[in-house]
Amino acid sequence: MKIKCIAVDDEPLALDLIASYINKTPFLEAFGFYNNAIDALAAMKTNEVDLIFLDIQMPNLSGLQLASVIDTYKTKVIFTTAFDQYALEGFKVDAIDYLLKPISYSDFLKSAQKAQRFITGSIPSEQLESGSIMVKADYKLHKIDFNDIIYLEAVRDYVAIYTERSGKILTLSTLKSIETSLPSKVFARVHRSFIVNVSKVKTIEHNRIVFGKSLIPISDAFKKSFMELIS
Repeated sequence: MKIKCIAVDDEPLALDLIASYINKTPFLEAFGFYNNAIDALAAMKTNEVDLIFLDIQMPNLSGLQLASVIDTYKTKVIFTTAFDQYALEGFKVDAIDYLLKPISYSDFLKSAQKAQRFITGSIPSEQLESGSIMVKADYKLHKIDFNDIIYLEAVRDYVAIYTERSGKILTLSTLKSIETSLPSKVFARVHRSFIVNVSKVKTIEHNRIVFGKSLIPISDAFKKSFMELIS
């Protein structure tokens, strides 16, 4: 399935760069490129668009304003901007991701794959390791690679994400909310309070997954689906 997308940026060089990235990405199909949000909005009213790469600072109608008036359930948004102070505002309007200029193709591809997973409901297995999630912790935004995550734990109103490179990252969220952003072929719920990266599981002992000194319980409600996935 090709993802129909547009790009909007009032800077010609930035728009040309995103256009070149879209054109070289096999699962993306370019529908149009616009130098202002008003023209983009008009085009979207008569044509269905799956994904929009959207600059934030633009005259007349900003990217944030455009995102607030479109149906982000049908059209996913990835913001592209030179100003990181807009990141949190971007996520308030349900943006899939936030790319900070100058944008490399590697970062672009990771965001596009993330959008692909949301739009199609799955992502090819060869792309899983390059996927990531973005979470807020310690007044910062953290991009965490899927392959870096060992397991996640619900802790009251927070989720603790245990990673190989950065240790524990604590974010104000729910396990259910984060679970929707994780590829189901790699991450499995094993308990109402735990999700594990199946590729990191090496030892299971007495209905518990062993990660070093951490013992993750496997509840009866999730045991069958987990064992099918791990096998």
